[in-house]
Amino acid sequence: MTEPAPEPFLYVVVCAAGIAAGVDELIAAAQGRGWRVGVIATPVAMGGFFDTAAVEARTGRSIRSAWRTPGDPRPFPPPDAVVVAPATFNTVNKWAAGTADTLALATLCESYGLGVPVAVLPCVGGALAAHPAYQESLARLRGMGVRFGEPYTAEPAADGTRPDFGWARALDLLEPFPAG
Repeated sequence: MTEPAPEPFLYVVVCAAGIAAGVDELIAAAQGRGWRVGVIATPVAMGGFFDTAAVEARTGRSIRSAWRTPGDPRPFPPPDAVVVAPATFNTVNKWAAGTADTLALATLCESYGLGVPVAVLPCVGGALAAHPAYQESLARLRGMGVRFGEPYTAEPAADGTRPDFGWARALDLLEPFPAG
């Protein structure tokens, strides 16, 4: 009898945006769809943008934000897919330019060379989203096969409410790369 294949592994890259506080919703949805999850956060995101203890409790793994030393074992298995949520203006532009100055960005840059599917939920205000560099970055990343969800600006509606972020949409974008 053959052993069942292990659940696929999803890297969730978290950037520093206020909406990052809800990343647990994405992790729960991914686990509900059969993914094992490891979180990589930008250094700024680690500074209070989300509940790191809750995320580590949910995933059973430490959040990665800094480089490991050469002798340290890899804390996560190779990814079967990557989700970037929320993806900020800075991260999208640096990633598209090939800048790998943080673990999160290096992971995103490397994912292309590994052929790993990537889904992105951008969280960028309208004024920044209008910048030509951002538009060029989106085009470049789309050309690399990166899948984008609808942009989220976090700007309130006329009635003062803010729309939901739609965390699970990132997982839908990964299809036809289903987990399980």
